[in-house]
Amino acid sequence: MKVGRRLAILLAVVLAASLTLIGGRATPAAHASAKAAKLTIWVDNVQKPAVDKIASAWGTRRGVDVNVTFHAFGSIRDDLKTVKTENAPDVIVAAHDWTGDLAANGLVAPLFPTKAIKKQFPAYALNAFSYGGKLYGAPYALENVGLVVNTRLVKVPTTFAQFEKEALAFKHKSADNIALAVPQGSGGDAYHMYPFFSGLGGFVFGSGKNGALNPNKIGVANKTFLKNAPLIDKWNREGLINSKVDYGTGKNAWLKQKAAFWITGPWETDALKASGIPFRIIQLPKIKFRSVPFLGVQGMMVTKFAAAHGVASLAKDLVANEMMKPSFQLDLEQANLRYPANIVAGKRVSDPVLKQFGKAGIGGVPMPNIPQMGSVWAELGGAWVKATKGPGATPARVAFATAARNIAAKIAGG
Repeated sequence: MKVGRRLAILLAVVLAASLTLIGGRATPAAHASAKAAKLTIWVDNVQKPAVDKIASAWGTRRGVDVNVTFHAFGSIRDDLKTVKTENAPDVIVAAHDWTGDLAANGLVAPLFPTKAIKKQFPAYALNAFSYGGKLYGAPYALENVGLVVNTRLVKVPTTFAQFEKEALAFKHKSADNIALAVPQGSGGDAYHMYPFFSGLGGFVFGSGKNGALNPNKIGVANKTFLKNAPLIDKWNREGLINSKVDYGTGKNAWLKQKAAFWITGPWETDALKASGIPFRIIQLPKIKFRSVPFLGVQGMMVTKFAAAHGVASLAKDLVANEMMKPSFQLDLEQANLRYPANIVAGKRVSDPVLKQFGKAGIGGVPMPNIPQMGSVWAELGGAWVKATKGPGATPARVAFATAARNIAAKIAGG
């Protein structure tokens, strides 16, 4: 009996020890499974408060530890190419014209928002972040120039002829006056000049059958534009547009009421409000075609590193669903002073200046997001400089035809 009792006690001790070992091994695994996933977002200081707010709330609901980190906007694209995996972000704030570069290098992942969410965005906002038929970014803000009119000095024009007449009449009132404060300077400015370019039938790249931009279809000197190009020579002769006006000169002229018309964007909202000048913002009136501006679109992208960190599905949920909602876009609108990309959010904008800039951008053309656009800016801006420099200007047809040839050569040369 004593032997049997001892054996029973021994077995009980062994069993207890075994259970303790098993329990000890299970405990770290249990802790590991309960440990929150970590997700890192790179944003600049403008977007950080709004991103912090929504990402933190989302993280709490999903059990994710979200780290919203300040990173200088101008460095994000280049730093993403060199950062080590362990220090890399899972989500970044981005400009739409980075899309082609980042997607071609496999640095960002495609997104798949629901149909209901996609319906809340204009096609051009989604196209801005698309490459190779896939969506790579969630657009949250639109940026474009408009024609700012000093309503104390001139009437708000409804036609281009009226705009031209008002601008020149004001210019002739004083030798110090400028007909139109549109920035160019010696380096040119294809971005601010784009409404005139589109209004004459110009475009940068055509599209293929799948809607993707084709860098071999260069529209800088297409037949329609060249047919209308003599109007540029006329504007140069009469002094409507002069490439000697740079950004600082144009801005100061408008603020000092030496120019009644100014082409600028929402980044000047504070200056406009502080000026004390009554103004309206409109889209440049139609020339031969609708004079639409270039659009800059800001958004959020999921990087390839999210997969390496094991949070790809979480990152895509945050970006493609949560950050495309009207509430998030309105929070960013207030911090960013940019018109929301989400249509529902856009209808709720209360700031009158942003509403006017938003309306001025309707129908705008997203700046091409393919790498070949890098070959365009200097040539297209330079053509405008040469054709509008006053006496001795290059005929517009010659200036833009030369620019088109140079662009094609640069693209062909890689």
